[in-house]
Amino acid sequence: MQLLLQFRTRRMQLLLILKQMLASCTGGAGMSFWQKTKKTLRSFMKGRYGSDSLNRTLIWIGFLFYLPGMLLSLNALLLPGLAAYCLCIYRMLSRSHTKRDAENRKYLAWINHRSKHWNQAKARFCNRKVFTYFRCPGCRAWLKLPRGTGVVTVTCGRCQNSFTQKG
Repeated sequence: MQLLLQFRTRRMQLLLILKQMLASCTGGAGMSFWQKTKKTLRSFMKGRYGSDSLNRTLIWIGFLFYLPGMLLSLNALLLPGLAAYCLCIYRMLSRSHTKRDAENRKYLAWINHRSKHWNQAKARFCNRKVFTYFRCPGCRAWLKLPRGTGVVTVTCGRCQNSFTQKG
């Protein structure tokens, strides 16, 4: 009987603790300063654009300009860094999702175009002992032949131009 009574009191204590924890998480009077701040920021940012890859790049650009400007006391470096930070904040707090998405898509397309050329150049360099790389005289597309194949007639896959090339 006494064991059952101890179990019930322990159970009631646990339920009371859980109820207090639930009240503090749902916005009860027992919220800490950081919980209130977090809730306020969440409600403020509701419906706003937030961060994306262009914003992260702007933050790094701002940092790379602003830090040397502060250390060397150069206003010429402070202004571009500050402008990058202001643009980033403007984009984060904007409610125009379609415009910010379009800007981010354009930025990502530009980055992918640059990285594609870099990756292709890297692959050509790594395989330079196995393949001979050359450009089509008609459309300037990159083509490759295995080394040591001799003189071969090549047809470009893009423009269908035929020409001879040493492999």
